[in-house]
Amino acid sequence: MHSRRELLKLSLLGGIGLSFHPYLDIVKENKKILSRAIPSSGESLPIVGLGTWQTFDAGNSEQQRKILSQVLLEMHRLGGTVIDSSPMYGSSEKVVGDLTNRLQFKDDLFYATKVWTSGKEAGIRQMEASMSKMRRNTMDLIQIHNLVDWKTHVKTLREWKDEQKIRYWGITHYVDSSHSTLERIIKVERPDFVQFNYSIRSRHAENSLFAAAKKYKTATIINQPYESGSLFRLVRGKQLPQWAKEQSINSWGQYFLKFILSNEDVTCVIPGTSKPHHMIDNMGAGLGKMPGTHMRNKMLTHLKSL
Repeated sequence: MHSRRELLKLSLLGGIGLSFHPYLDIVKENKKILSRAIPSSGESLPIVGLGTWQTFDAGNSEQQRKILSQVLLEMHRLGGTVIDSSPMYGSSEKVVGDLTNRLQFKDDLFYATKVWTSGKEAGIRQMEASMSKMRRNTMDLIQIHNLVDWKTHVKTLREWKDEQKIRYWGITHYVDSSHSTLERIIKVERPDFVQFNYSIRSRHAENSLFAAAKKYKTATIINQPYESGSLFRLVRGKQLPQWAKEQSINSWGQYFLKFILSNEDVTCVIPGTSKPHHMIDNMGAGLGKMPGTHMRNKMLTHLKSL
């Protein structure tokens, strides 16, 4: 079995049909990825989305923007809708807004961004700027980034939801030490979404954060699914186990994502990428079988043996 890089170069990047290589059969046979419900509303959300930290910070580079447009096209073609950004991600919000504005399906996407500043008025200015950059009159989701001045912003976000400026609001962080605070906020404030770190080797959220989110009907968005790339460094040069194919796992990226998605308390995972062939691979994790308890344990044991 070849590497993710080798196999996924046989994608649509060169106009090659998906049937060109048997590796991509899972994409060809399953048209759209799975969805899960947002607990507070019942609305369905595709389980694999797109993070834009670093990857969409393309500024005015036409060459990079052209490639990122293809990333968005591949995501949509396979049923994805969620795009997550933030004002701390450089030019990412504006790039997302500019590129999606050219797409016929722009209103079919689920746009999420964040507020990342202190003070009510500063927060309002920043959120209005974000909506302008992303070219949205109504934002699907605004999250309080890394809990910065969260008590202030919760009040504004509740008002904005009541006024239908946003559809959902949430809170985020990316380290284990924040999980207890996220739990407390979920219990008291009942956000629609909580975003946090979770991966095959970083499973602290299983202790009680997932349970809190489930109890209080809070959707979960997962960041850091590849542990900032350290998981790929761990498996570099190593072959996937033969039994992985039986679980519709065709790359190490899908191995890591399917482990996350096999946790039914995960609403959506948002790996970041600036490469169309990686977008195809990521979306493939939302297709086909999901590992059960026995297979999850087998996946963990195998990874620990490497």
